[in-house]
Amino acid sequence: MGVFRTHLSSDISNSMVGSEVVVAGWVHNKRDLGGKKFLIIRDKDGYIQVVISKSDSEDLMKRFYELTPESVVSVRGVVKADDRAPGGFEIVPKSITVHSVASAPLPLDVTSKVKADIDTRLRERVLDLRREESKATFKIISVTLKSIREELYSNGFIEVNTPKIIATATEGGAALFPVIYFGREAFLAQSPQLYKELLAGAFERVFEIAHAWRAEESDTPYHLSEFISVDIEMAFANYETVMEVLEKVIYRVVKNVGEECSKELKVLNHELPHVKLPFKRFKYVDVIEILKGLGSNISRGDDVTATDLKTFSKEIGEDLYFIIEWPSNARPFYTKLCDSTPEFTESFDFIYSFLEIASGSSRIHRKEVLISRLREKGLNPESFNYFLRWFDFGMPPHAGWGMGLNRLALMVTGRNNVREVTLFPRDKKRLEP
Repeated sequence: MGVFRTHLSSDISNSMVGSEVVVAGWVHNKRDLGGKKFLIIRDKDGYIQVVISKSDSEDLMKRFYELTPESVVSVRGVVKADDRAPGGFEIVPKSITVHSVASAPLPLDVTSKVKADIDTRLRERVLDLRREESKATFKIISVTLKSIREELYSNGFIEVNTPKIIATATEGGAALFPVIYFGREAFLAQSPQLYKELLAGAFERVFEIAHAWRAEESDTPYHLSEFISVDIEMAFANYETVMEVLEKVIYRVVKNVGEECSKELKVLNHELPHVKLPFKRFKYVDVIEILKGLGSNISRGDDVTATDLKTFSKEIGEDLYFIIEWPSNARPFYTKLCDSTPEFTESFDFIYSFLEIASGSSRIHRKEVLISRLREKGLNPESFNYFLRWFDFGMPPHAGWGMGLNRLALMVTGRNNVREVTLFPRDKKRLEP
């Protein structure tokens, strides 16, 4: 067969009834009803039914019996309308070309009739990604990425790529993966933070969507060792400015996913959150007092746990909101302190229900203040000279945020574990596939 495919399942329409086509894909299912035999072929857009009758050639019958689930085929045949078939059409075959025969039995049921736990799904990930729910999930994530880029490009941002092998920790601390770099120690980047700040001093508005790594011991449904971070940095801006940028990004993501992925949302049985701008802002100190009033043991200076966020979200009746002005001891050295209350910072977390999706702040743009803050954090300014030296040459006031794409994906897909929305997750237990 010279042509692998002329049409996808989504291309077949009434105007093509009686026409010859070539469809291609994986054998999703097959049924033998004696006089008729049915092959359900799956391609990237859906399913198409191939019907072999007893009057058809012996070669077609032989092919039918040889085929195993997930074998890859091309089918040349004539389009016929049939309301009972997937999509309302079926193919009456003239020939079936087998490109690859799948081993049987499969280690995972692609039809999802037999459910599998998350560990089995991740171990058999390539088969798992062929499942309808997985394909719907990653189509939504693709639209999410496109929407983020569209919104940021439309607001004058340019896309950049920063180094992922770095000389020192972005924020200090030990959550780093060391690598040997030509005989000396380097690290996988936790974040593009310091580089994106420097780039804001050149291009004013930059963003990056890229991998980052954190050697955290956390083994939860919301943590990964390797994740995708969406970062922006903006010159002549403060934390309020970049919160507005983030709101618009979230709005466009939800709007576009709703418009472009209705089929996929239905497959996942997920309803997108209602987005009404602007999102409400709650000061950290007020959140603490409200939680204490609701019986939490939280104290000022503590982080707000997922349990407390669930309680707070329920109390305020909001799923999407900001917590602003976090304590200075809870934020990195580059975070600008509030002018009137320096024990707090011009910072924010963006919350979806009980999960921190993004975090950002105004940044310190004066070198002497940065050096002072590094020392306060117990960090050696000399280790950050590659970053600090550029502040001698004119650094504008700037602000930015970082958002975990994997966590945002939970919001738009309704999945329960970041591993489900990560193609090949890396955590404490997984280094393959």
